[in-house]
Amino acid sequence: MTEYSDYESVQVFIGVDVGKDTHHAVAINRSGKRLFDKALPNDENKLRSLISDLKQHGQILLVVDQPATIGALPVAVARSEGVLVGYLPGLAMRRIADLHAGEA
Repeated sequence: MTEYSDYESVQVFIGVDVGKDTHHAVAINRSGKRLFDKALPNDENKLRSLISDLKQHGQILLVVDQPATIGALPVAVARSEGVLVGYLPGLAMRRIADLHAGEA
C-alpha cells in the first residue's frame, strides 16, 4: 500500500462499516458537515453512485474496517474511481468505538 502525504487535498472523508449484505457509510467534509449517513447495499452501482455524488465536493478518502473479503468491493470500486483508500485495523476500530458512547 502506498503512503499518501498530501492530506490537505482530501475534502471528503467516507467511513464504511462493511457488512456481508449491507454496509453503513458516513461521509463528512473537512468542516465536519455530514454529507451522507445511511445503509448502503453491497452493490457496485450503488457504491459508484455514492462516490460520483461526493466527488463534486473534492478529493475523497474512503476508510474501511475490513479491506478483504466483504470489504473488497468498496475498496475495489473506490480505487477504480481514483479515490484514496485507507484501512483501520480491528484494534484501532475498538479504541475509536470506546471514545464514542453509542450502540457499538
